[in-house]
Amino acid sequence: MIVLGLTGSIGMGKSTTARMFTDAGVPVHDSDETVHRLYAGKAAPLVEAAFPGTTSAGVVDRTKLGARVLGDAAGLKRLEAIIHPLVRADADAFLARHRRSGAPIAVLDIPLLFETGGRNRVDKVVVVTASAETQRARVLARPGMTEEKLASILTKQVPDAEKRRQADFIVDTGQGLDAARDQVNAIIAELIGVGKPGH
Repeated sequence: MIVLGLTGSIGMGKSTTARMFTDAGVPVHDSDETVHRLYAGKAAPLVEAAFPGTTSAGVVDRTKLGARVLGDAAGLKRLEAIIHPLVRADADAFLARHRRSGAPIAVLDIPLLFETGGRNRVDKVVVVTASAETQRARVLARPGMTEEKLASILTKQVPDAEKRRQADFIVDTGQGLDAARDQVNAIIAELIGVGKPGH
C-alpha cells in the first residue's frame, strides 16, 4: 500500500482536494477531524489535567483552550505533546486497517506535514497549491480572519515554494475544481500503475 501525505498551506484548497481523493475511492485520514474527535473523547481529560477549566461536559472547549495557549510557546508545546501522539496512533490504526483490506493507496491529510517531520511517515507527498493572490482572497473571506492573523499563520508554515520543491506531486487548485480533480485522478492512476504520466 502506498501512503500518500497530503499537505498545503492555509487557503490552498487542501480539504477540497482531500474530498476529491475520497470521492475517487481512496481512504483519507484527516488530522483536523481526528483532533476534533479526540477533543470530544480520549484527549479531553488529558487536556483538562494540563489546562484546568478548558473543558465542559467532558469536551474540550476550543475557544477557551485557544485563549490559554495562544502566544504561550511552552503551553502550546505541552498541548502538542498530548495531542500529536494520539493523532499519530489514530493514523497508524487507520493505515493498518486499510493495509489489511488491501487498499492500494491511503492518504494521510497532515496540514503541517513538513513542519512536524511527517515526511518520514509517508511514501509520497502531494502539495496543494494556488497563487498567493488566490490564497489571500480565500483566507481573508473566512469569518474572523484578518491580515495580521494571516501573516502570523504564514510565518509558522513552511513557505509554499519550499513545499512545492519537496513535493512528489502538486495539485493546483487555482484553476478550478475540474482541473484539480483531473490532477488528483492522474496522481491515483500513476500510483496504481494505470496509464503512464503524460498520457
